[in-house]
Parts: sequence; structure tokens; C-alpha cells
Amino acid sequence: SLERAVKSCVENNLQVQFARIAPAVSEARVVQAEAAFDWTFFQNLTYNNIDQPRARTSLFPSTTGLTSDQQQNVISATGLRQRLTTGGQLTVQQDLTYTDSNTPGQVVAPDPNSALAVSIQFDQPLLRNFGSDVALSEVRLARNAERSAVAQLKRDLIRTVNDVEKNYWQLLRAYRDLLILQRLLERGVEVRDQLQAREFDVQPAQLAAATARVERRRADIRRAQNALRQLSDRLKLLINDPDLPVGGEAIIIPLDDPSDEPIEYSLIDSIETAIASRPEVQQSILSMDDTSIRQAVADSGRLPQLDLRLQTRWWALQEHAGNTYNEVFDGSFVDYIVGLAFEQPIGNRRAEAEYRARRLERSQAVISYRNTLQQVLQEVKGSLENVTTFHELIELQRVARVAAAEELRTLLVEKETIAGYTVERLDLELSRQDALAQAERDEISALTDYHSSIADLYASMGTSLERNRIDFVVPDAREVLVVRPPRARSADPGR
Repeated sequence: SLERAVKSCVENNLQVQFARIAPAVSEARVVQAEAAFDWTFFQNLTYNNIDQPRARTSLFPSTTGLTSDQQQNVISATGLRQRLTTGGQLTVQQDLTYTDSNTPGQVVAPDPNSALAVSIQFDQPLLRNFGSDVALSEVRLARNAERSAVAQLKRDLIRTVNDVEKNYWQLLRAYRDLLILQRLLERGVEVRDQLQAREFDVQPAQLAAATARVERRRADIRRAQNALRQLSDRLKLLINDPDLPVGGEAIIIPLDDPSDEPIEYSLIDSIETAIASRPEVQQSILSMDDTSIRQAVADSGRLPQLDLRLQTRWWALQEHAGNTYNEVFDGSFVDYIVGLAFEQPIGNRRAEAEYRARRLERSQAVISYRNTLQQVLQEVKGSLENVTTFHELIELQRVARVAAAEELRTLLVEKETIAGYTVERLDLELSRQDALAQAERDEISALTDYHSSIADLYASMGTSLERNRIDFVVPDAREVLVVRPPRARSADPGR
């Protein structure tokens, strides 16, 4: 059934499974971008063993000064820093230096000693790269990429479900065509045998023509069998049902009968639904937002670089390290630093060129959005026209099929009651058999085309999943690792 085919496709199709991973990857990219604002712990440890000669000072007639510098240092820098959403950075750091002086002739007190410095430093750009618009640009881009990946997953799922529906109806058409051609062959063999039995008045050319018709019908059956197998394999590939492997010899036979029930629609409502639901429209909007974000960053890059640094540092020096922690915040020794750093490229050509490129990209995104809307409108309108046309064709082809059947029935009644088995009437019977078979094929073609056009209509509106009662649940990274497919709800009784 079509319901089983769609359900199996949603759960097992390999392209859908591949597409389901993309949102989880984008979700991880969002976390990665947000992690830039996490606290970072750092520690640097350095050991120095210094043994350097010194130049001495000579004041005639004597020479004074130390001949060497000998000491051991252990320097430890430990702290936390965090990038701020304003574009700046906050750093809290302690520097502990242990010194043991062994320089001959030099007395140091205390020796050994421990010097501790605790500092708080704030760095903030005031012009270029200032503000959350720049600092959070990568996070916003990552979030848009995640939304775009979700829209792409929905787009792929809609397309795949639509392919399953259309392939299903094509398979039904091929199956009905095969049945019609088999009946046509049986009727043709019967007429040919009747011609062969009339040896007294049949011409060799007439018998050869009838035989040629029969063999053409046999060839048509072989082509129909091949088409049925090809479409069956195509549907197997789409649904990827474990019970129906692509390499298997089983042929899928559709169970659903195509209905000629009309559907109600409104062009305006269909267009509004498409604009609100089509993933392509959502992706175009996200693309415009991306170009706006990049344009804002490029605009900030045109400004001169003016960075502010504020730092406060508390000092303490004692023989033992533990004592330094007790005295560092008593306020005896405090440094204050205020600094400004300025930089401006002469001409600023690179930043200006980058800004122009981003503005052009923004214009491209707007044009792409308008083009997407036009394509969506065209698809919706074209799908509605196809639905109307194929529904009208159903009744026309049904009338033609009934007329062709009546022609053949009348001819057969006349053959049995009035005219008998003349060669000319048998040849006419073959022609009317062909006409009836073609009318039957045209009718089933109109029915299946009608249902395919309905599938295209819902796909053009972006509501194929809702129509097939598929719950579109975006998986996160943990669910993807478990490989949990979207859920297809059971159909209501009678659908």
C-alpha cells in the first residue's frame, strides 16, 4: 500500500538517514561557537637557573661590583580569562615567583623569597570589533546554519516522500498497463487463430498482418514487464524495506486503487501556505540574515582600532609563599594601569573592499529570495493547473474508454449474430481491440497522473509531511548516534 511505502521510506531511506545527520552536526557547531565565551583556565610554570658573569665598575685605583649573578627562579602564572560579548576580554591572574639568590658577595633579604602578584585586567576595543553584533556573529551564523540544516532535512524528506508517491502511482500504471496488454494479446491470439482456421478465403498477407499485430502485442508486453520491474526496483530503492531488498527478485504490486474524487483548493490559500511552509523560503530568509551579519562585521572592520586596557595589580613579598597570600590584599602595594592602543591602515583599502563585497552579497541574497518566491508561486500555480487538467481528463478518458468498449462489444455481437467471421471484420476487430486497450491505458494514465499531480501540489506547498501524517522531529546529536528515524503515524481508518 502507499501508506506502507511512505512509512518505510521515512524510516529506512538512506538519503534521509544521511540528511538527518546534518542538523546534529550544525547543532555541535553552535555549541562550538558558544564555547568561545567560556572561561579558560591557564597555567604557565617556568624554572630558571641563572649563572651569568657581570661587568664590574672600575674607579681608579680600585674596582668594585659583583663578578657574577647566580640564582634560581620558579615562576608560576595561573589564572582565568573569558571572552566577553562586548568584544573585550576579562583576565584574572596570579603570578608567584620564588627566588633563591646564590650570588657571591650579595646579601638579599629575605632569601629565599616569594613574590606574589594578583591582577585583574580588562581589555576592550572601543571602535573596531566593538559590541555584541561582532562578538556574537559566529554564534548567530552557526545558529542560522543549524536552522538551514533543519530546513534542508525537511526539504529532502518532502522530496523523497513525493518521489515515493509519484513512483508508486507510476508503478500502478505500469502494472495496469501490463494487465491490459495481456488481455489484448489474448484477444489478438484468438482472432489470429480464427483467421488461420479460414483457409478458404484468407489471404497470406492478411494472415501475416494479423500475426504481426499479435507479435507486436507480445513485444509490448515484454517492454511493459521491463518497465514494471524497473519501477519496482526504483520503489525498493526509495523505501529501503528490509523485507524487499533491491537485489531481490520480488516485484512490488500496488494495492491502492486510484480515486477520481476532486479536491478543494484556493490559489491564494495555497500560495500563503507555500510561503509559510516551504523550506526553500526559510533558507532564503536565513541566507539574507547571514549576509546582514557579515555586512555588520565588515562595517565594523572599517573603523580604526582603538583598544582600552584597564589593570589593577596587588603585590606582596615574603619569605614563605603562604604569607604572601595573607598580605597581598592589604593594599600596601597596588599598581594601576590604563592604556590605549590606536591603529589605522593608511587608505584602509582592504576593509573598504571587504565591506563592498558584503554589501553585494546582501543584494544577491535579496534577489535570490525574490527568485525563490517566484519559483514557489510558479510551482504552486502549475501544480494546481495540473490537478485541474488531469481531473478533467479522467472523465474524458472514461467516456472514450466506454465508447471504445461499446464499439468492440457491438462488433462482437454482430459477429456472433449477423455478419459472421469474415476476414475484413476480424481485421476490424483487431483494430478495435487496439483502440479499446489504448483507451484503457489512457484512462489509468489520467488517474495516476491526477494522483501524482496532487502529490506535487502538496510538495509545492511544503505540506507533504503533514498530509502523510509524518511527525517531523529534529534529532539532536545523541539521537542521531542512536539512529532514530522520524515517526510516521498510523493512518486513520478508511484513508
